[in-house]
Amino acid sequence: MSWALAPAVVSAGPAGRIETPYVSSAPLAERVVGSVVSVPVPLPADAGPRPAACDRLSYLRWRSADGPENSADSDRILVAQPGIFEGAGAFESVARNTVVAAAERGAHIEFWALDRRSNCLEDHTGASEALRTGLLDTATDYYFHGAEIDGRRFAGYADGADAAWLSHVGLEQTLHDEYDLLRHELPDPQVRREKVLCGGHSLGGFITGYFAEWDFDGDPNTTGDAGYNQCRGYFALDTVIRAGMPLREADVLVSGLPEPVSAALTALNGAVSTASPVLALPAVINPATTNLLALTGLAARLDPEGVDGIIRRMPRDANVDWTLRSLLAKDYGVFVTGMPDVRTLTATNEAVLGAILDDNSQPFGFLQSSVGFTTGASLEDKTFPLPSTPEIAATGMFGDAPKVAPAVYGDPGAVYRWLDYDEAGTATSLPDEARHTNPASEVTSMSELARNLSEPPLDFTEWYFPTKLPLDLSSDSGRAGHLHRDGVSRNPVLTLRAGGGLHLPETHHPDEQLVDLPGYNHIDVLTAAADQNDGRPERVSQALAEFATA
Repeated sequence: MSWALAPAVVSAGPAGRIETPYVSSAPLAERVVGSVVSVPVPLPADAGPRPAACDRLSYLRWRSADGPENSADSDRILVAQPGIFEGAGAFESVARNTVVAAAERGAHIEFWALDRRSNCLEDHTGASEALRTGLLDTATDYYFHGAEIDGRRFAGYADGADAAWLSHVGLEQTLHDEYDLLRHELPDPQVRREKVLCGGHSLGGFITGYFAEWDFDGDPNTTGDAGYNQCRGYFALDTVIRAGMPLREADVLVSGLPEPVSAALTALNGAVSTASPVLALPAVINPATTNLLALTGLAARLDPEGVDGIIRRMPRDANVDWTLRSLLAKDYGVFVTGMPDVRTLTATNEAVLGAILDDNSQPFGFLQSSVGFTTGASLEDKTFPLPSTPEIAATGMFGDAPKVAPAVYGDPGAVYRWLDYDEAGTATSLPDEARHTNPASEVTSMSELARNLSEPPLDFTEWYFPTKLPLDLSSDSGRAGHLHRDGVSRNPVLTLRAGGGLHLPETHHPDEQLVDLPGYNHIDVLTAAADQNDGRPERVSQALAEFATA
């Protein structure tokens, strides 16, 4: 079953509010109501021309099916800021799991995942229609071949003048967006102070740190508008709640890495400092490739065992070719020459998604999940961009799992398939499996990951990440409202740290509850399955529910 939007409902509450429930195939869908909420919060007049949709803020709302319809009547509301290149749909699993975990404790809570304003530029027409038809070609024909859906054609990816207004959307605008949305949805300041928990994943933790310490009227003597007074506490999903720039710690690590890798990371950092309003590199990170990741999830969602899938439908251009090489090349020879061509692999759609995001293949730690293991044909150690050594694992930038790559190209008889998180490490047919993984290190279901990438009406991936946001985080400019430097320390914080995730700085918070998560990677804190291999319920949602109901 695919998700479907019900008719939009204009709320009887604040003017212009639109809440649209959606149907999901999630395992907990019957117990949790999901909806997309949109409220009018116009940008300043001097922000420049933009679509009307960009003068609204949106978020995904999850609540107990038998709980109150009015958010202010719930017991607690968790409000989450997404990480870099991340949309509200990334929180689909952890949100549903947390709402259910709280209900089992006798509480009705809500989970809100914020969508950055820049996501108003995305066109989900092809993916949404493919979910309705059940055909991947519906989406790929729309995005790659100019096919028409309901009289609409894909206009391409926004750039230049179409995205110029994003040069005004930095840290201050992002913080005001969260503040204005909270006031719009929960106009009673006492309700916000008593019931809202503020937090986020990855970059979202640092944004939340600034939110806690911001003064929204510019007068430090009036604290009703202070960020810390909008939150009862904070939660950090493989991040820390701290005002600052997360990549500052990574800069120290770059100098100790091999020259090709440090050069690439330096180039990435330099790209952030360009004048482009959208963070877009020639390959790997740009609007087209983030959409391709969502389409890869869509292929695995629609036809998990299909072998004529998304890679063979992808455009043959430099962006896609170098992206595939960067993510899937087994060594520098394949990366440089493109031979053998990764498009000649015979692999199921699930195996392709696993190769891109699983910690035994995906080279970069901030994109890794522990979602199972590949099987069906022989594998070999992956040495690009770096070999799997204890020294490299210790940097925290490439994950701690040993990497493998397919050894057989171009043989239609050798089909790479996927072992799900609750199957990997239990088979004995391939020695590679036992050498590289075990049940304790696998936590995310492949079907759930594929669904999260493709089903929610506000998607998992973020096409247009505004460059001004990391620029503001990395400089001392644009911080006129950063007036309450003790704001984070005024409320308790729950920090959930993935065992194979990024290296996080210490916070020395006076009232911090720290939970370590062995086997989890950076994405797993959002996507882990409700039932884990050790027979216990998922740990992130359990800890969040306990924190929310304490």
